[in-house]
Amino acid sequence: MAGSDAHYFRPAEGTGLPHNPFNAIVGPRPIGWISTQASDGTRNLAPYSFFNGFNYYPPIVGFSSVGWKDSVANIEATGDFVWNLATRDLADQMNQTSASVPADVDEFGVAGLTAIAASLVSSPMVLESPVNFECKLSQLIRLTSAAGDALDTWMVLGEVVAVHIDRDHLVDGIYNTAGPRPILRAGGPAGYFEIGPDAGFLMPRPD
Repeated sequence: MAGSDAHYFRPAEGTGLPHNPFNAIVGPRPIGWISTQASDGTRNLAPYSFFNGFNYYPPIVGFSSVGWKDSVANIEATGDFVWNLATRDLADQMNQTSASVPADVDEFGVAGLTAIAASLVSSPMVLESPVNFECKLSQLIRLTSAAGDALDTWMVLGEVVAVHIDRDHLVDGIYNTAGPRPILRAGGPAGYFEIGPDAGFLMPRPD
């Protein structure tokens, strides 16, 4: 339990630790593996470690980009993106798409992945991924500090307008979360977790 023996710090003054623990504490986090397409047709694919779902109906997902990156620029220009589920089998390819490359480089080609057309949005989908969310931009927000200072960080929220699920991961019509072996971002520069069947448990809500 935290108390008199707790390690205490103010983030603005440094952590006093070998590595900032923030990412390790707020985690594991779903990976925002975001595919977009520029106005000129150039494809982009990049993973974001700050990603989650924010609303049931309409379903809304979002990710945060530190810096105005190609993904954000493309989404602002076209108004859409695709989220692709990152799995253990695709971990190496996902990691390759995190490399800093010029805007005209197609990360699908870099990672040896197959881009296929979505049904309702202009952004491509990752064929090899077992789940894809086609999303239309709902909000693009520049984050601020508590003092109101504008940060070089942008939050993208998108309404999920179409969903693609590999039928192998539907059991009696129920999506099997552990089936695709999704990977989640943890702390440090290289920390990840994999969800397997042994990680789950049931806990009904109280009446």
